[in-house]
Amino acid sequence: MPALPPDLRKALLALPQKEKDQLLTRLVAQDAVLVEQLTYRLLELDDDADALETRRQRLRTQVDDPVRGYHQTPNDLLHIVRQLQARLAYHAKITGDTFGEIELTLRLLGNVLRHQPEAVARLHGPTQPLLQHLARRTHEVLRQTTKLHPDYLTELEPALNEVLALLYASAAAPLARELGVPVAIKN
Repeated sequence: MPALPPDLRKALLALPQKEKDQLLTRLVAQDAVLVEQLTYRLLELDDDADALETRRQRLRTQVDDPVRGYHQTPNDLLHIVRQLQARLAYHAKITGDTFGEIELTLRLLGNVLRHQPEAVARLHGPTQPLLQHLARRTHEVLRQTTKLHPDYLTELEPALNEVLALLYASAAAPLARELGVPVAIKN
């Protein structure tokens, strides 16, 4: 974002408070993500100390439900997984909850690998995009965990190892090996 010229900045700061407030509200209203971030920070956190946990719980429900049912093709399942992953990334963008995004992504990956055995049992044409996605997302989650405090990694270790075991028990194992995904992690 370009910086304001010093003269314009000085003129803006010299405006009466009422005009500054009007300009600010008009500018904020133009950015939907900023509006949601401010709503979360200024309204939800003030009203509910557990606002973050409430949002996580809603996402857990969304992550758990759709991957358990029957899907006509692996591409249908892949489409749902990508939609859910986008919701998790948006949650992290709004709340700054990197730990929650990682935790929920692990839950999503584990659910797919656990509840869709027919979609992850063979590596062939129809299942290849799904399996590639699962291997890449696992690799990405492992990279994200390196940015966390070691205490968080200790908390995530059982879920990580479960997902890694399920991934290597599926047909995505050669894809995971190719990406350099470890078989297990030790903290």
